[in-house]
Amino acid sequence: MLKVINLSTYYGAIRALNSVSLHIDDGEIVTLIGANGAGKTTILKTIAGLLKPREGRILLSDKTIVGLSPANVVSKGISLVPEGRELFGDMTVQDNLFLGAYQRGKGQRELEGDFEDIFSIFPVLSERRKQRAKTLSGGEQQMLAIGRALIAQPKLLLLDEPSTGLAPLLVKEIFGKIVKLRESGTTVLLIEQNAKMALDIADRGYVLENGRITVQGTREQLIENERVKQAYLGG
Repeated sequence: MLKVINLSTYYGAIRALNSVSLHIDDGEIVTLIGANGAGKTTILKTIAGLLKPREGRILLSDKTIVGLSPANVVSKGISLVPEGRELFGDMTVQDNLFLGAYQRGKGQRELEGDFEDIFSIFPVLSERRKQRAKTLSGGEQQMLAIGRALIAQPKLLLLDEPSTGLAPLLVKEIFGKIVKLRESGTTVLLIEQNAKMALDIADRGYVLENGRITVQGTREQLIENERVKQAYLGG
C-alpha cells in the first residue's frame, strides 16, 4: 500500500531522516521503534504532508504523494492521529468527528451512519457525543482522536504514541481497539514508546536510530533480536 524510498527530511540544516526506506502492505500493523529523537514522528509528519522531504519518494498505491498538501494527503486516504491528540477542546465530541470528515463534503445528517460506525467501535463516545472534548478523560480523548481520523475513511491510519499519558488498563483497551481496526481492514503505521506492547500487536516492525533504519523484520524476528531485546525490551 505504501512505499517510502530513500526519504531524507531536514529541520533547517539538521538532517532528521537519512535515506529511510520502508513499506506497508494492505491490512498490516507495522510499528516503528526507536528512542525519543530518533525521527519516528518526523516520518509520520512527512508521510502526512506536514513536512516536505528534501530527498526521496513516498508512494501510496504506486502513486506519488510527495508535494501534496496535508488536506490532499487526507483525501488520498491517509489520516494521522498526532501525539497529544490535538482535539478542539471547546467543541463537542460530535463536532470534532464532523471536522474529521470535512474533506468528504457531507453534512452532519448525511454522516449519521458514519458517526454510528465510530460509536460502535468506541461506545463511550456515543454517551459523550454532546460533551466538550476537553472534559473527556485521557482515554476518551484518545478514542476521539482515533475516531476523528477514522471518519475520514482512510486506507492508512498513522498513530503517533497512542498510549501517552494513559493508565495501563486504558492502554490495553486502546491497543485492543487498534487490533480490531486491523481486523476490519484498516492498515496501521504505529509509533509507540512501549516497544513490547507495539510488537505484541504488530505484523512487522522497523527500528529507527538517529534517522536511519537499523533493524527490520517480522514481529517474531524483532522480539528475538538481541540488539532489540537489550535496547528496547528490557533485556
